[in-house]
Amino acid sequence: MTTLFAAIITVAALSSSVISSVNALSGSATTVSVSYGESTTVCGIVAGQPSQRIQCWRNGGVFDVFSNISFESIAGGRDVFCGVRSGGSTLVCWNSTLVPKRIYYNETTLLQHLTIGDSQICATTNNSNGNVYCWRSNDAFPSQNRHFRSISSGLGFTCGVTSNETSGIICSGINSVSARTIQGNFTNSSLLTIAVGGNHACGVNSTGFLICRGNNEYGQSNVPDHSPFEFSALALGANHTCALRRLNNSVVCWGGRGGDMDNYTASVSFETIVAGLDFTCGLTTNNFSVICWGEGWLRNVSNPIGFELPLKRILPGPCVRSNCNCGIYPQSQSLCSGYGSICRPCDINTLSPPISPPPPPMPPGGSNVPRSSRSRGLTRGLLAFAIVGSVGVVAGICTIIYCLWTGVCFGNKKIHNSVQPTITGSNNNGQHFSGSPVSRSSTIRRQLSRGFRRQRSGTSSKQAEKEEEFTFADLALATNHFSLENKIGAGSFGIVYRGKLIDGREVAIKRGETSDKTKKFQEKESAFNSELAFLSRLHHKHLVRLVGYCHEREERLLVYDYMKNGALYDHLHDKKNVEKSSSLLNSWKMRIKISLDAARGIEYLHNYAVPPIIHRDIKSSNILLDANWVARVSDFGLSLMGPVSDREYRPTKAAGTVGYIDPEYYGLNVLTAKSDVYGLGVVLLELLTGRRAIFKSTDINAGAPISLVDYAVPIIMAGELGKILDKRVGPPEVNEAEAVELMAYTALHCVNTEGRDRPSMTDIVANLERALALCSDSHGSISSGMSIPSD
Repeated sequence: MTTLFAAIITVAALSSSVISSVNALSGSATTVSVSYGESTTVCGIVAGQPSQRIQCWRNGGVFDVFSNISFESIAGGRDVFCGVRSGGSTLVCWNSTLVPKRIYYNETTLLQHLTIGDSQICATTNNSNGNVYCWRSNDAFPSQNRHFRSISSGLGFTCGVTSNETSGIICSGINSVSARTIQGNFTNSSLLTIAVGGNHACGVNSTGFLICRGNNEYGQSNVPDHSPFEFSALALGANHTCALRRLNNSVVCWGGRGGDMDNYTASVSFETIVAGLDFTCGLTTNNFSVICWGEGWLRNVSNPIGFELPLKRILPGPCVRSNCNCGIYPQSQSLCSGYGSICRPCDINTLSPPISPPPPPMPPGGSNVPRSSRSRGLTRGLLAFAIVGSVGVVAGICTIIYCLWTGVCFGNKKIHNSVQPTITGSNNNGQHFSGSPVSRSSTIRRQLSRGFRRQRSGTSSKQAEKEEEFTFADLALATNHFSLENKIGAGSFGIVYRGKLIDGREVAIKRGETSDKTKKFQEKESAFNSELAFLSRLHHKHLVRLVGYCHEREERLLVYDYMKNGALYDHLHDKKNVEKSSSLLNSWKMRIKISLDAARGIEYLHNYAVPPIIHRDIKSSNILLDANWVARVSDFGLSLMGPVSDREYRPTKAAGTVGYIDPEYYGLNVLTAKSDVYGLGVVLLELLTGRRAIFKSTDINAGAPISLVDYAVPIIMAGELGKILDKRVGPPEVNEAEAVELMAYTALHCVNTEGRDRPSMTDIVANLERALALCSDSHGSISSGMSIPSD
């Protein structure tokens, strides 16, 4: 019923001795195939098995093929599908009754590119001539001792892109009219790859644009607007064309006899796609399942089974034992069950050699430049070399002197922050303010300081772990393409999603907000660089750990350890949690312990990070709770390098969240470490009262918004703390009363209007440690245990 027309547009296999999933069209070999004729058969190479066997679906049933033999790639055509055994030495094909036949075997001349069309099977080899072998059709495709970048078969003809300097194409087959037409239409096009459909073909030219020629009766050659090298794969049917976008692995289709070819896949990411005459199948990134869609699939398949075939997980690429020039697919060892690795496809634009103009013709004497001119040129060249060399020597001496003087050579370099974040978007619990941006080079990712000191409280990592660099496709897969179900919050520069990496690790992924506006992009870039710079060198049990990042085109993403129990803000203020009385947070000991965890994290930033760091956005939504209810400070998008001592200050435009911003900082633009102390004081008041930093009171000013500081401080100072304590927790026990009171008076001092009147983080940690101890000890007094700042 249908034939496979599929092409993956990369040329990574050119340097490999085995067939890869990076070939041209349908029947071009991938890990998924479609065959047509008496019945439609969709097959795939199963992942995670001792042998990479083939499993097929036909007429609603699933069956295995050669369960004890491993295959690298498969392709399908009319009443036939073929598989290349691992290593590339053997080609086996099955007819419509599933009778196998070995049609090629050679241990030294291995197959590289396999393509199956309507009436022919062709493959290139790894020998120096790049020979093409064809079966089922004697005049299908003469090799003429040419080496081909890629080959692709359609209805009765095959085309190949030659590897000479003009990258022309040659087409041949029993459908000689279409072959000549297609070849003629691409005469003046320098192509990197070719994909053939029914009677049309598409190719990527040397500038990265997709060009389609040939039959256009149904619009199958009307390529939509796109960017250079936007597409990573093609699937061409008889009357339609589909393409896989490189950036997010989504599919776009055009042409067809009617209907929207891609209306079922708008939010689905794919690893590869293949096409039949009038439908397309794809291997999903989410769970490596195969789904098919299109008018032909719905019309001719009696049971579309929700478009997802009941096959096992299918490999996203061939398992090979050769070297991977462009990296290895994540978790490929598991997917290949220990047999080889899945290679990432290389970017096609990196494999196209630049075309240099030919040198001028040489005269009989050898050079076309007179001797005198050459001598003068040589003299000038030597003189310029001498001058440049002298300057280089002087610069080198100066560099060594500077290196010794500043201590950079010995790992004592300070990272000077040039990031001044701009206004950021509002989140769900407050509004951000910030100053003007200053750009920072992306090379910050490679020049981050790893030095840090052992902190006073808590533990640090013995050695800084190297952050991983993820691709956008990795993170799209982890989050089900950033679905709304995976959204868990918002950060300083984007949305936060829960994700699961392919190796099983649960992570939180912050994706920068996408916007065409330059200002928004600068904000995202600034916050991304700031957070990456800080977290890559901060390692403490009460700071959220950075796992890695993605910096790909306009995409900026950060990957963190997943905090299973979410944000403190949600436990205190989310409507779903407000009425709960059984929450673990509804105990005073736990609330004091969480405040102590957060204080220890901030103390590390102020006293033990080198250089010191001011967070600038301490609030309950930036205090996260892991699976063990350990609190960790997060979101360093607004952070700045701090002054060396508390007496120093840094003038900068205020940034932070309403209700938590230090009034001295907001009014005078003077930033000190005490600005973070104020924010923590507000968090302590939230833990005590259960109220938001800004809330509407029903008994004060007729429901007008009021600051928690303005509300709570007078009551605490009047000695009436019991009136404002969170009723969900209940009155403190005898051994908790002094602890809660100590926490309240600590908060009272933290939110003093002037920074000099606030305690240091060391004082706060000491007070909260004593408060936690008091929860299990009824002895002690506040007056003897309270640490307050001195003038």
